[in-house]
Amino acid sequence: MASSLSPVSKFDPKNMEFRYLGPTGLKVSVFSLGGWMSYGKHVTGNPVKDCLQAAWDHGINYFDTAESYFKGESEIAIGQALRELDWPREEMDPNVPMREVVESFTQVIRNLNFAYYWGTSEWTAAQIQEATAIAEKYNLIAPVVEQPQYNMFARERFENEYAPLYSSFSYGTTIWSPLNYGILTGKYNDGIPEDSRFAKEGDFFKDTITRLRSPEGQEKIDKVKKLTTIAERLGTTTAALALAWCAKNNNVTTVILGATKVEQVVENCKALEIIPKLTEEVLDEIEGILQNKPEVKQQIWTQR
Repeated sequence: MASSLSPVSKFDPKNMEFRYLGPTGLKVSVFSLGGWMSYGKHVTGNPVKDCLQAAWDHGINYFDTAESYFKGESEIAIGQALRELDWPREEMDPNVPMREVVESFTQVIRNLNFAYYWGTSEWTAAQIQEATAIAEKYNLIAPVVEQPQYNMFARERFENEYAPLYSSFSYGTTIWSPLNYGILTGKYNDGIPEDSRFAKEGDFFKDTITRLRSPEGQEKIDKVKKLTTIAERLGTTTAALALAWCAKNNNVTTVILGATKVEQVVENCKALEIIPKLTEEVLDEIEGILQNKPEVKQQIWTQR
């Protein structure tokens, strides 16, 4: 469950003590930082951000503010600081009871009318099953879609762990990174081009680049080169082949495309023409290259 001012991320709490907030699953630091008599009036800008960062570095994860503090200026100052600090706050807190999570989304839909459905992203199958069971038991609204990573090099969770979800709940999927951070485009077959995202955003993709240069990464590149041969034979690009391969799986509801240019959008959409060309023979040839098909008890791969 996302909390407005209590980020859930991997940080060093040092010697901070944490306590549950009443009967909830929220664990807050025994010391917190308040903005009542300071932020937004006497203190603004970088000092606010510096104070929040120092508090965070020492294990504080609870920040107090309210619309009545300096007529809302405190909320604005703390909000701006949080935005600039860019702390991760999107992960589900495992300490929050699942019923609270499901009830919160139900309220968003039934009471607030902010949405019609809700979904998950990178949840485990067990978490999704628990949420669905709780929704059924307490007349709440269950999630209907999961957004996982899925591509030729990331298959285990989607094809194996999630298998029961497709048949039991007709769970939808909106998959991300179908090109495995661009590796399946083939653009990195001969190194990292100067105009590529890996070159321009090296710090952000530091870990990915390191893995790409490892023996395992080079093994991926060798596989991409072999996939490129198949793509050329089918009259398409390596990227289009990889996208079509994802879409060929009937448990994929939609493949999320990434693009920085109009030409890329147009080119990616051409993958639609390749889906019918992925015959059993071609799919077997691809499997022969990948050598990573998960062993599943329940068959989930179906042809379109």
